[in-house]
Amino acid sequence: MTDRFPIRTRVLHWLTAVAVFAALLIGFTMTDRIGSHGALVAVHMTLGISILVIVIVRAANRFTHKPPKWPDTVGPLEGKLVAASELGMYAMLLAQPLVGWAMVSASGSPVRAFGLTLPGLVPFDGDLYGILRQAHSVVAYLLVAAIAAHVSAILLHTLTLRDGMLRRMTG
Repeated sequence: MTDRFPIRTRVLHWLTAVAVFAALLIGFTMTDRIGSHGALVAVHMTLGISILVIVIVRAANRFTHKPPKWPDTVGPLEGKLVAASELGMYAMLLAQPLVGWAMVSASGSPVRAFGLTLPGLVPFDGDLYGILRQAHSVVAYLLVAAIAAHVSAILLHTLTLRDGMLRRMTG
């Protein structure tokens, strides 16, 4: 068994990373006071649906293919923490676009991605919209925290422990 993830896993990982970074950046900066608000919303929705599809494919890949062995520096407790954080990250990456889709549906606005109008997930409901908007924001901040922890752990392993952890996902 190799110590690196297969190319399909690496491609899916980095596609996810770039799309999530872009979606979070747009999501945190778009306001209705800027002239390009409508364009940003359209790009944000398309990124969200793209992330949903990529993560579904990625999860299927992850749960059908065994990952490479951990470096010797990863003990049993850290391995369990990594597994739990990975599941948490997948859950957030699946939930966030679905919550966003439901939020837009509850607002009564159409959900558009790739030039297509997608079906609403929930009926128009102002109260539900408010709850889903808050949930969308909370999950976004949780994702930022999880990504920061993920990157911090990789930097610890790469710069301090020098155990080749980053090479597993970079090739």
